[in-house]
Amino acid sequence: MRIEMLSFQIAGGIVLFLFALSMIFEKSSASPETPDAGHDVAVFPLAMPSIATPGALLSVVVLTDNNTHNFFQETLTCGVLVLVLGLTLVLMLLGDKLIGLIGRSGANILSRVMGMMLSAVAVEMVYSAIKGQLGPG
Repeated sequence: MRIEMLSFQIAGGIVLFLFALSMIFEKSSASPETPDAGHDVAVFPLAMPSIATPGALLSVVVLTDNNTHNFFQETLTCGVLVLVLGLTLVLMLLGDKLIGLIGRSGANILSRVMGMMLSAVAVEMVYSAIKGQLGPG
């Protein structure tokens, strides 16, 4: 399709920025929603779109580009990816205990702070792609 990597980087940055905005301006509900009777919440993977976002997928594509990274660097990227997924699994398994520790208000604050950091990463992705397209200087 002859789409340049910089186009993917800009598109991924925009999608990541929109995801960050949803984290920052998320409306918190006063009462946590309870699952419907007869429906198992484990069957519907709510967390999967948050883990495998377009930005995360784009990061893997950019970090494993065969033209700019050697085999060792790509293997290191895969190792870090496995480490992050393992840490994500541990945090999800400990989710109830962590929410009990920091509370709902703490979780809302943490979500908004992480959204700000994520938006900065997204802007940096777009900025570096545009800077790379325009060349040095």
